[in-house]
Amino acid sequence: MEEFYEKFIEVRDSEIHGKGVFTNIDIPAGAKIMIIRGEVISGDECLQREDEGNVYIFDNGDNYIDVSGTEKIKYINHNCECNCEVEDNDSESLQLIAAVDIKAGEELTIDYGYDEIYEECRCRSCAEYAEN
Repeated sequence: MEEFYEKFIEVRDSEIHGKGVFTNIDIPAGAKIMIIRGEVISGDECLQREDEGNVYIFDNGDNYIDVSGTEKIKYINHNCECNCEVEDNDSESLQLIAAVDIKAGEELTIDYGYDEIYEECRCRSCAEYAEN
């Protein structure tokens, strides 16, 4: 069985926003960090939950996965210069993959990939873009 790095991931206070997900060890680029699982919901249910303020929903192309009840992945923050990517796994889950080499102590981030996030984003890329 392929090993994942989830046991080395913890939730801590984040400089990006609220709480974040951090690694306790170095993770090489391309490594599978964790399987993203949650409650599988329909598109209609997804819209309803988003209208109610739920921001913990992933789309895997087949289904929507509500991770609001999870211990770790719901705390992953956005960064345009993210160090992780989300890839398909199966119809009810996704995988969190290291996009680059990640050092112990670093916060894991993904690009949320929806337009409104870029208006609110304060990462270095967005801050430099806003200055110009």
